[in-house]
Amino acid sequence: MEFVSDEAPRPTKQEQVPATDVVEEVAPGILRTQLPVDFTGLGHVNMYVLEDDRGVAVVDPGLPDKNSWKAIQQRLGQIGVPLKRVHTVVVTHSHPDHYGGARRLRAESGAQVVTDRRFHLWWDPTEPVDLDPEDMIQVSPFSTPPWGGEAQRPMLRQGFRWHLVRRLPRLMPTVRPDVRLADAQTIHLAGREWVAVHTPGHTHDHLCLFDPVEGVLLSGDHVLPTITPHISGLAHSDALTTYFSSLDKVAALSEVTKVVLPAHGRPFTGLAERVAAIHHHHEDRLELLRRALDALDRPATVKEMSLHIFSPRAQGPMADSETYAHLEHLRREGDVDRLERHGLMHYVAA
Repeated sequence: MEFVSDEAPRPTKQEQVPATDVVEEVAPGILRTQLPVDFTGLGHVNMYVLEDDRGVAVVDPGLPDKNSWKAIQQRLGQIGVPLKRVHTVVVTHSHPDHYGGARRLRAESGAQVVTDRRFHLWWDPTEPVDLDPEDMIQVSPFSTPPWGGEAQRPMLRQGFRWHLVRRLPRLMPTVRPDVRLADAQTIHLAGREWVAVHTPGHTHDHLCLFDPVEGVLLSGDHVLPTITPHISGLAHSDALTTYFSSLDKVAALSEVTKVVLPAHGRPFTGLAERVAAIHHHHEDRLELLRRALDALDRPATVKEMSLHIFSPRAQGPMADSETYAHLEHLRREGDVDRLERHGLMHYVAA
């Protein structure tokens, strides 16, 4: 999440630009198409189409709604690919704008769904047999957050009614992957081998795919061109350290990476530089929190501290969650202390 001053016009980020019907080749055997997304401030999701002699694989088939499904059919029609030629659906992580169309695509084409080994939807009552308990997110979006206060209602800011959000488990399709990739496992797509790169941080089950021959990284939401992905504090762990480690993991691939294909925004080069910029962004947020707590010289809640790193228009559950992730990182670093008052977590400079 990005801080933007209310005093200045808010520029449109690449990731917020509405979807178009432009189809472009962005790497050998890989086409970029765009699906419409009106979700948490985004304008589109890139559905990459990877061609080979068996047909195509698609990456991140958008939301589970009629507009997205219509766009999927139109984009595939533009490149002359019937649905029956889709043999693989890759889902980079368990957010609805990425997995939403997977179940229908599989039903229509017989394609196999490929995810990270840890892929899991919080409302799915069946724990996959190969999912370790320590890999699971421990708090659902409707639970009381670990910092206290009211249960999370993350969709309300996007115009959803709460009674509809409570029905989300029934409205959203449950996706059961056919193939779960472990870190460093390979998969054959677009006529070559891709390496699975487990990159937790934005979600616990985030998957990037790396092609070392052509130097292509399918980065999902892990590394985006102009915004930083939401880092949630709901995992009861140091999510920010986890994300930093995952950033360093992909930065290590930068010497052989020619192009990064993100889930939102345009393909870009300069992976190492972009990773460094994202690191710097979060370090700036951490420093703002340190200074604010030093100046306050008293314990403060997560909501209070959120005002120091997010603009008033960004306030809400997502801002609170990311603020909590940053405060917990500072606590583990020994920079702040945590105490509980009246059922709320408070933080104070150490």
